[in-house]
Amino acid sequence: VADFDYTELPDDQAEFGLEVTVAEKGFYILPSELFANVRVRAPHDPNLNETLEAIFQDIEGSAVGADSEDDLKGLFDELDVNSSKLGPTVARRNEKLVKLLDAIGDLPLGSLEDNEIDLFGDAYEYLMTMYASSAGKSGGEFFTPQEVSELLARITVVGKESVNKVYDPAAGSGSLLLQFAKVLGKQHVRRGFCGQEINLTTYNLARINMFLHDINYSRFHIAHGDTLTDPAHWDDEPFEAIVSNPPYSIRWEGDANPLLINDPRFAPAGVLAPKARADLAFTMHMLSWLAVDGTAAIVEFPGVLYRGGAEKKIRQYLVDNNYVDAVIQLPADLFFGTTIATCILVLRKSKLDNSVLFIDASHEFARSGNKNKLTPQNRERILATFIGRDDVAHFAQLVTNEQIADNDYNIAVTFYVEQEDTREVVDIVELNAEIARIVARQQELRTAIDAIVADLEAER
Repeated sequence: VADFDYTELPDDQAEFGLEVTVAEKGFYILPSELFANVRVRAPHDPNLNETLEAIFQDIEGSAVGADSEDDLKGLFDELDVNSSKLGPTVARRNEKLVKLLDAIGDLPLGSLEDNEIDLFGDAYEYLMTMYASSAGKSGGEFFTPQEVSELLARITVVGKESVNKVYDPAAGSGSLLLQFAKVLGKQHVRRGFCGQEINLTTYNLARINMFLHDINYSRFHIAHGDTLTDPAHWDDEPFEAIVSNPPYSIRWEGDANPLLINDPRFAPAGVLAPKARADLAFTMHMLSWLAVDGTAAIVEFPGVLYRGGAEKKIRQYLVDNNYVDAVIQLPADLFFGTTIATCILVLRKSKLDNSVLFIDASHEFARSGNKNKLTPQNRERILATFIGRDDVAHFAQLVTNEQIADNDYNIAVTFYVEQEDTREVVDIVELNAEIARIVARQQELRTAIDAIVADLEAER
């Protein structure tokens, strides 16, 4: 019916759509609990905090017994509308909640009928970007800048119009996974978006992010837990596209857990990543779950490219088995929470050569606010060079695995891509002539000064 408005329907008349909507969307919201109606009532609701808490519980409760129950369970557990951070009294907290509702309601999102659902999801990601920027290190733990996320996704799908599934073992807010919906179109990720996140709050952010980007509950599978010691998705078909920005150099159990050396993910290298630096444990995990025709693009801390010990042995395994496809040096100060210049390690199991492409993109950026950013032009140059796989003076170098082995399995980009010499070219002949002129002039001045001094002494 053209003039039907669900927001004006009494709750007791809205139950008719519950079963069908939950089966299709995964959850159900009664008219009185829609944002528009809650916002209107909010300034006059002395129990607004309790109202919001009840609504969150109702949304989760609508999925109980349905296929989507696990996808909704605990979704709002970390939203504390009674937090003392909102104010010392209920009244003060509710004042803040009203302002928050108004601020969200005033965002210029237009209507759902006039926009793609991604506009609402992108607004959510924009707010997370602003938080990550102001929160510094803590914000960087869950959010990868969109331009970096896009580059990673595009690298993994070169030459493909669709993939079976996409995966991120350190999913954060899900922003990396969602780039595939933009790069390929969500219909071309045939079997869905998969990931795992250890932090409960961030895990819930990722699930909300999926819903807001109109990813159906049946098409995303985000698990909560420790990927390295308690991985989800064990029984899944290998992934054709893997992207990740795992936490840098965090501690993990490593050889303190005698079971891990026999874990099929880590055993092939014959050694475990150091307990104080889990970076390459994540790398080995991703390689294990990568499809034969798949590509993984991983943001790495630079030290893993050249450090010795167990990390060198893992690099040796990766290079000797021809899994390293490319290493891309990124500019410094791209990520929230760190100014370190990170890199992208690209892994493939079905390469066409026995070489590694090294790309030095450390100067491919524009300054924006207090951070560097990869502009569209920067990203296009990096991607075109990655696809072309040719030497480019001072920018890219294709190096054989044998050469890398001769260099003690050092895979740092600066070791292979020669930096351009930007120093001024000096004409040595002209320089010597200029020095001679200066010396001659110096002698003339000294002679003149001696004469003046002699005249002054004679006048005494």
